[in-house]
Order: sequence, then structure tokens, then C-alpha cells
Amino acid sequence: MKRKIALIAFGGNAILPESQRGLQSEQMKNAQKAARLMIHVVKKGYDLIIVHGNGPQVGNLLIQMEESITKIPPFSLEVCDAMTEGSMGFMLEKAIINELRKNSLDKEVATLVTQVVVDREDPAFENPSKPVGPFYTKYRAQMLTREKKWKMIEDSGRGFRKVVPSPKPIDVVPKKIIRDLVHAGKIVIASGGGGIPVIINGRGFFEGVEAVIDKDYAASLIAREVKVDLFIILTNVERVYLNYGTPEESPIETMTAKQAKDYIAQGQFPSGSMGPKIKAAVEYIESGGKEVLITSTDYFKASLINRAGTKIKATL
Repeated sequence: MKRKIALIAFGGNAILPESQRGLQSEQMKNAQKAARLMIHVVKKGYDLIIVHGNGPQVGNLLIQMEESITKIPPFSLEVCDAMTEGSMGFMLEKAIINELRKNSLDKEVATLVTQVVVDREDPAFENPSKPVGPFYTKYRAQMLTREKKWKMIEDSGRGFRKVVPSPKPIDVVPKKIIRDLVHAGKIVIASGGGGIPVIINGRGFFEGVEAVIDKDYAASLIAREVKVDLFIILTNVERVYLNYGTPEESPIETMTAKQAKDYIAQGQFPSGSMGPKIKAAVEYIESGGKEVLITSTDYFKASLINRAGTKIKATL
């Protein structure tokens, strides 16, 4: 009997909300809450792949490095991505193992520090736009621009921040390992933060680049490569809405990939919020995927029994 596979993608804010200080103990508790949700999917009979964001975590790590720069040489962004993949993977892995034990479920969990290939000719490299890390004074920003060739922007009167490219992922380096592990019944945590961005240089070797990969696009790529049966995207709203935030706001229970593309063309889903999630869902469905579920953590259990969330399919 063929095993069913689900992939869940959720943001780094689930582990480190803006309302919290970012204490290790807080993040451990949040990982525990996330793990309890994951177990509901396992109980439904799915093997599981987990892709998480790391925006708040890697931002804090970059701030720590800036504060200690006179004592310890800083790491580049892609190495910081790897560090947060490992630390967040540990927190989630431990929490999931404990939840499995509480529920007498005999499964193993593996975290993979995942390199994700991007195209070195991606237009995003010509127009870095994703702010990362700490705020700098104008003087410090000018110095970093001269010394490190960083692109800096003024951010809402709060200071200057470094901006980096956000290229689309085109390949996942250990995709066969991910596939083999999940087909063997393991729970796999992979491509944390969208993965570590690498290019293939002129000599055919992997080379890390300072960039940010959208975790929803990375999750969609893995979902396509592994051919998962259910792609779940967790966000901060119960359902996807048309005319969101206006008096004409209306929830969408189900839509086809074609309808989703039409709504994107109409400007319904902005690039800074729901846009990447819908585009990632469409890419998955158009590559032969079965079903996408978009919902919030609060409504996750209800969505698994068709009482909440938005579903995207090839046909209705």
C-alpha cells in the first residue's frame, strides 16, 4: 500500500512571535505547540516533511554578530542560515520526538541542513530587496557600503538595513535523501528558512551566496520533487480572502489553480503577504500535485476535517 505524504510549511514567527522576547525557553515552548499540530497529521496516516521559516531567528543572529564584531569575526548570511537551520531543527525535532512518545507512535525524526540551488542569473541579484539583520546609523551604513559593497536602504525612519536578493529556488541538493527518508516512514525537517542558497559557479561547484529564499517556494519545490499528496501552508489567517481588509472581504473555501492565477492577475494577493503562498500552491498543483491547504495554526485541526481553511486543487 502506497504511503501518503504531507508537507507542512510554516513561518519562523510560529517559533518566535513578535510579541515575545525571543528567549530560548519561549522558542522551546513554541516548538512544542507546533509539534502537537504535526502529530495530528501523523495520526491521519500521513508521513511528514516539515519546512519552516527563520526570518526572526536569522535576524537576531545577525544582530548578535554585529554587536560582537569587535571581538568575533562575523559569519556571512548563508552560514547564519545554516546555523538557524540546525538550532531550529533541534528544537522542532526534540519536540516532535517527545510528542510521538506521548502518543505511543514509533517514528524517527531527522533534520537535514539543506542547500538549495538558485540561478546566478536570477534577476533578483540585480535588485536586492529583502531587508535582513540590524538597523544601522547612516555613518555605519555608508561604511559598510564602501567596505563590503552591501546595498543599504533607509527603513521607515528607524535606520538603515542591508538588503539582499530573494531568488527563486530551482533545485534541492539532498532531494533524494529527503525522498528516501520520508518513503522509509521518517519525519523529515528540511530546507529550514527556505534552505541555504547556493549557486553553481563557473567551475561547476556549489558556492554559497548572501540571499534569502522564500520558504513557501522552497516547500513547493520539495513537494513537487517528492510528489507529496497534501501540501499544507500555515499562515496567520483562517482562510484565503478576496478583497482582504476591505468591506467586500470574502473567504474562499475552495478554488482551482486556474482561479488562483486569475485572482493573482487581478492583484488580489499582494507579493508581501499571500502572493508567494498562492504562487507556490499553483506551481505545486500545475506540476501534478493533488491538494493544497492554507490555514492558520488556530484552525489547523478544524481544517483537517474540512471545517476551515482554503483548499486549492486542479479541478473542483
